[in-house]
Amino acid sequence: MRDRRSLPTWLDRYATLGRYGLVVGTALCLFALFTNPVPDPSFPWATLPSSLRLPVRQPRIEHWPVTYTLGIWLWVGSFPALFLAGYRRYRGTFGTTGWLVGLPTAAMLALTTYCRFFWPKPQPPTWNAPSYTFVCWLYCSSYEPIWSNAAYAVAGLGVVATAVAVRRFRGDVVALAAFGVLAFPLGLPALVAARRRRQRRRSAG
Repeated sequence: MRDRRSLPTWLDRYATLGRYGLVVGTALCLFALFTNPVPDPSFPWATLPSSLRLPVRQPRIEHWPVTYTLGIWLWVGSFPALFLAGYRRYRGTFGTTGWLVGLPTAAMLALTTYCRFFWPKPQPPTWNAPSYTFVCWLYCSSYEPIWSNAAYAVAGLGVVATAVAVRRFRGDVVALAAFGVLAFPLGLPALVAARRRRQRRRSAG
């Protein structure tokens, strides 16, 4: 019999495979260093001497070489698995709400702040701008501040959802689900939290 706190089979598999996805994504990004002088124009200092590079050069998808693009998007798709894996193995450290909502919210706040104020933005903006949530993609693909403000608003909703869930206030399932949808794919763990809480209340009566 499965632990009632365990993940559904497909999410359990994703939590495991996602960690490998992060490793593969990192390898794909690093491989671009051996084919292109400057894989990421945001970081021109990240380059290797020509003597260490292979005698081939990758084509680019907008600003980034093919393997670099694949690696970054693999990171985007695999990143939520870290929180699910942490919840599965170390849930006693931060608790269910911490792993599934609090930490993803903190990550979104950090990433939104980095992209808004510190990321050296390549020009021109491009549709191929890797982003951990859809609303963040709207900003990273346009550099329009309104979308960054919207991302902060979604992260703020995550803070509220975390507090409501910890206090077990009425409406916590709605708050968790709303954050999960608006912060997707980073919000996937919050959707898991909403689903679990809803199921638990149904089984209780």
